[in-house]
Amino acid sequence: MPSIVLERVSLGHGDTPVLVDVDATFATGRCAAVVGPSGAGKSTLLRLLNRFADPDSGRVLLDDRPIANLDVLALRRRVGLVAQRPALLTDTVAEEVAVGRPVDTQHVETLLERAGLPARFAARRCAELSGGEAQRVCLARALAVEPEVLLLDEPTSALDGDSAAAIALLIRGHVATGGSVVLVSHDPGFVAEVSDEVWTLTAGRLTRAADAGNQR
Repeated sequence: MPSIVLERVSLGHGDTPVLVDVDATFATGRCAAVVGPSGAGKSTLLRLLNRFADPDSGRVLLDDRPIANLDVLALRRRVGLVAQRPALLTDTVAEEVAVGRPVDTQHVETLLERAGLPARFAARRCAELSGGEAQRVCLARALAVEPEVLLLDEPTSALDGDSAAAIALLIRGHVATGGSVVLVSHDPGFVAEVSDEVWTLTAGRLTRAADAGNQR
């Protein structure tokens, strides 16, 4: 399973710096949470990790290989991003979950349950979903291709307590089997529950805050 390394990564929007000489390692078999004020660039950081954005300078490496040298589709199968505002591509949930990899109905239902949705959602139309439901469908879609790394942007922002607990269970299971998770969250309780380490992004600087010390 891979580790992701950032080496002196910088990125700006116009004259505004977002990331400045960032060095970080997100290790195999751990959940890393990135916290910080709104607008600090946390979502942008996640997008760099599977090339939905590229840095102005510096490198991002996956298993010691620059991700700029990897086939981008293969990279995104290994490093799956679930955005806070997901884009749904198909008419039905079953079709959506199978976008990246053909899976049968039973497997679709299993993936939905792992993402905290009832199996019956497989028959729902994507246009009828709430924001939180759509995000979890996109999580099931990401799981279908069996990524090694999950990038989760505010995975519990639109969820109730039971649904958030399902996401926490999924994260623990992914890490326990050797996968890695990097998540962005404004929910300190959720961060404390699921993360092994916490990074703080502010004023373009990413610093290791602490081991979370969760009780897994």
